[in-house]
Formats: sequence, structure tokens, C-alpha cells
Amino acid sequence: MLSKETIIKIHKKLENGKMINESALDFAISCQKRTKDWLEQLSYLIRAILIDHVFEDGNKRVSLALMIGVLEDLKLAYDPQKLEENLIKTLKGNITDIRKIKGLIKDAIR
Repeated sequence: MLSKETIIKIHKKLENGKMINESALDFAISCQKRTKDWLEQLSYLIRAILIDHVFEDGNKRVSLALMIGVLEDLKLAYDPQKLEENLIKTLKGNITDIRKIKGLIKDAIR
């Protein structure tokens, strides 16, 4: 489970912008506590950051960094191009359904 502080640190490494929707991140963090499914936990964070625009700038970069970090921590092989394509698909399609976001992340895992 990723903490709010960790996500903010990742953002600061990638971008100089500020947080503009803290409540969306707080909600995603609280949703993580309801499940032990790492993929569902990650999906809540991705939805908050990418769709609810937690940060002024860098939401796509932070989302991608989170996904890559989690997959690498779990030592799971993934297709980086597919991961990025599915991230864009989530954003452009304004996908908010956690099951669909989980499926798109899972689709990039080899």
C-alpha cells in the first residue's frame, strides 16, 4: 500500500506543480485500506491521480511511475509500451470503473 507522503515525493521528483485535489488522493488512500488486492489498491490511486487530477501538472507521469514502481517491486514483467498506452486509454476514455482500470493494468503484465 502506497502512502500519501510517498506519492507526493514521487510527484516532487517528476514535477514542480502543486496538489490541487487532495481530497481525491485521500479518498484513494482510504479505499486502499478496504482491500488486500494490490491491483485494486493501485487502480484506486491511478483513478484519483489521472482522472480526478490530484496535481496541477504531472498526473500522467506520476501514474506511470506508480504503476512501474509497484510492478517492479512485485518483480512482475510488464510491457512498458502497453502500460503507457493503457494509461492514455484510461485518461482519454475518462475510465472511472476500478474493474476496468484493473483490467487495463493487468493487460500490460506479461
